Amino acid sequence: MHVIAIGDIGVTDGMMHIGDEAMFEALVDELRARGVTSITGLSAAPDESAERYGIRAIDRIGFPTARAEGARRFSAVLAALSGAQQLPGGDPFHAVRDAVAEADGVVIAGGGNMASNWPLHIFERAALARIAAHYGKPLVITGQTLGPALSAEDRPILAEALTSARLVGLRESASGTLAAALGVPDEARRVTLDDAAFLGWSDARPAPGEYTLVSLSTHLGGRDRSDVVGGLARALDRHAGETGWATVFHAHWGSLREGSLRGDAVLHDDVRQQMRTPSTVAPTDDARSAASLARQASMLVTSRYHPAVFAAPAGVPILALTADTYTTVKLTGALGAWGQDGVQDMDMVTSDAALSDALGRVASTSAVTRETAREALPAARAGAAAWWDRVVAAIAAG
Repeated sequence: MHVIAIGDIGVTDGMMHIGDEAMFEALVDELRARGVTSITGLSAAPDESAERYGIRAIDRIGFPTARAEGARRFSAVLAALSGAQQLPGGDPFHAVRDAVAEADGVVIAGGGNMASNWPLHIFERAALARIAAHYGKPLVITGQTLGPALSAEDRPILAEALTSARLVGLRESASGTLAAALGVPDEARRVTLDDAAFLGWSDARPAPGEYTLVSLSTHLGGRDRSDVVGGLARALDRHAGETGWATVFHAHWGSLREGSLRGDAVLHDDVRQQMRTPSTVAPTDDARSAASLARQASMLVTSRYHPAVFAAPAGVPILALTADTYTTVKLTGALGAWGQDGVQDMDMVTSDAALSDALGRVASTSAVTRETAREALPAARAGAAAWWDRVVAAIAAG
């Protein structure tokens, strides 16, 4: 079975986005485990992705960031697909179209980019869905956050893509509700865990390490950076003193080049500079290493999504700091799936007492949180396996 798959993959300029790569890697693992023998990935860096995952990879169709320009490109791609106009011979559209025509099915891997914040990603996935429909190839969409920002212009484009799929996986109930409003029928719609929830999972659970893992996004939702940095530094100092745990920072959007301070590591460095207690940095590496690091922590403090996705199934207590409605939807879903409620608006960071109290409250739930996850794990693992079985069956049925 040969599958075309798209995710936000491709390490460029040495910068790794662990969450995006993790979802695609999990997809590759699950498809291969169920008999898919050939995968062609659409990537921003095809050679890098081909080597990383042992697959064939080609360029994405490609859409401009600006919506108006993206809309013009989208219209041109659809016209080329119908034969109404021609695109230049070297346009990536041709390779994507031909790959879909030769494949058994198409999968849109998990992600959080089907929102008007990023119209280029809506256009890319909608164009791929239209090509799949043109050639009668089954389409499956896995592990998505939809919206919550969705403009009147983007809504029908996304709705057409979603309703053309045989299965649509949504990773929060809020996204499931939006999918229903967009017309995805009950039988095709399923609220699932994030695709990477069990990436590299081992049932042999080591004892928790004596460290608090900190993973922060540079997206602060317009808040004053110095206030956020200072508040975090003071609260983490107090937390380290109260628990005796080490503080470890880990950038999920960071450079793979040793000594290069870019991405989330810049904010981490600012916080570390203001802390009085010692801290260390775990280098940005591959997704499996990141998952293991998160699952072995005593506690996680994060404004990034995938550290929570990795840590929650292992019962690691999590304080999740949200910057806006989008991050609130994602992090509430990631924690809520495992019975955790440590989601807090980042505004609290400027109040030393409030943030310290929240850290203490979440840390104090450790025993209950770990037991709750342990009890939920068998059903969650079975549900995830059943979902991936349905994904492959839907492709095979085509």
